[in-house]
Amino acid sequence: MRLLEDSHLLDLVRENDRKAFTELYERYWDRLYAAAWHHLKNTSAAEEVVQDVFVTIWQKRHSLEIAELSKYLSAMVRYGVYRHLGREQQRRELHDKAAAAPIMAGEALEHKLLLEMVDKLSGDLPEKCRIVFRATKLYDQSLGDVARELNISQKTAEAHLTKALRIIRVNLGKALHFFFNFFDPTKGKPRRQVSIYLNALPKSTK
Repeated sequence: MRLLEDSHLLDLVRENDRKAFTELYERYWDRLYAAAWHHLKNTSAAEEVVQDVFVTIWQKRHSLEIAELSKYLSAMVRYGVYRHLGREQQRRELHDKAAAAPIMAGEALEHKLLLEMVDKLSGDLPEKCRIVFRATKLYDQSLGDVARELNISQKTAEAHLTKALRIIRVNLGKALHFFFNFFDPTKGKPRRQVSIYLNALPKSTK
């Protein structure tokens, strides 16, 4: 068997000769494994790729048309390496998505709680301040539109908003003290969403 050429061994494999298949396996295993390991740098992954190559050869032995076995096997290894790398990339992406899901859910809950907190605090504002604050900060209306709806000047609307922001800042700071202690186990490191809310409220001018 060891003296037979690849083409002769392939003919025997097509006739279900297991000894011929074993000879091909032993003849090419080391070089195919070395090629796979060069790309994967992982022993078990390289072995799996080469094993799959020979399993495919045996399973399709009756239909395979191979002109030059060494080139054919090298191409199969390259294809196996690409498939393995593709699967690993998919696994990493799925793992990253799964890891990010609880964080995103937590941030969504935090966002909802903060919205409810700000909305509740704005309910204690004087009437005009409350209307201007909710319209501009919670419902995204422009200050000019709100001034026109209230039949007041934009400067007066700005004064109401400034007063509202000053009150909300004070009351929100008190509420967030409880919020940090209850929801943040670090009790000293502001959560990202909270920081966004504080930064979104401009400094009031007296």
